[in-house]
Amino acid sequence: MDPVADLRTFRGLIIDGDGVLWLGTTALPGLQEFFGLLRRRALPFVIATNNATTSPRNVQEKLSGFGVLVDEAEVLTSSEATAGLLRQRLGAGAKVLPIGERGLVDSLRLAGFTLVDKADGAQAVVAALDRGLTYERLMEASLAIEAGALFVATNPDVTYPVERGLAPGSGAILAALEATTGIKPLVVGKPEPHLFRQALQRLGTRPEETLGIGDRIETDVVGARRAGIGSALVLTGVTRPESLAASPIQPDWVFQDLRDLTAALDLPRDA
Repeated sequence: MDPVADLRTFRGLIIDGDGVLWLGTTALPGLQEFFGLLRRRALPFVIATNNATTSPRNVQEKLSGFGVLVDEAEVLTSSEATAGLLRQRLGAGAKVLPIGERGLVDSLRLAGFTLVDKADGAQAVVAALDRGLTYERLMEASLAIEAGALFVATNPDVTYPVERGLAPGSGAILAALEATTGIKPLVVGKPEPHLFRQALQRLGTRPEETLGIGDRIETDVVGARRAGIGSALVLTGVTRPESLAASPIQPDWVFQDLRDLTAALDLPRDA
């Protein structure tokens, strides 16, 4: 089968944000043309991001600033997915100690959880990237986990891309808590399939007719495989050509950037 022709058979897309659509505060090349094609083809998509510090509205506003219009319902964050899964496990009103920024805190509050600052009585610790994290907060989270609180992580990303390179991510905070408690967290975001499953529900597509697009092998590509969807990697984020060549895990498709991906999706059906 022609691999490009096969690419055009997908009926829904699950798209990463950082490193795929933008890098920090900069839109990546081909962004407007990519979304223009999706709208012309009426190809549904969900922007599913491991970034727990943001919200659907933040993503919507960010893309609007780049000249791209999306609905909030077309964005799914790891914070939202975590709140949904945690509500299934503990129920609304449970006491949760969060390590995270506004995106996580708002998602947990909207889901009906009671947020606490101390270990006493905490039923769960939810950890995400927190660029204002204090030692005291880290200690309270550690004590809560040691006392039996459910340890949940929005995502395991050790780093995230910024204009100057790679910055410490949520995974760096998880490593500290794991080292202290000896307990591994329940991970909701990529590469675990929970985020993808919620995105599939929004799309209304089956895994085999859905394509995941990302910039990380260890989260986007591995996560797509675990969820049973196709995988496309763009080389505008974390993954460099040399690390891709050395990886035992390979995506189904590789593109230099969104422009190359758009060109492949825009080929005539009989090409």
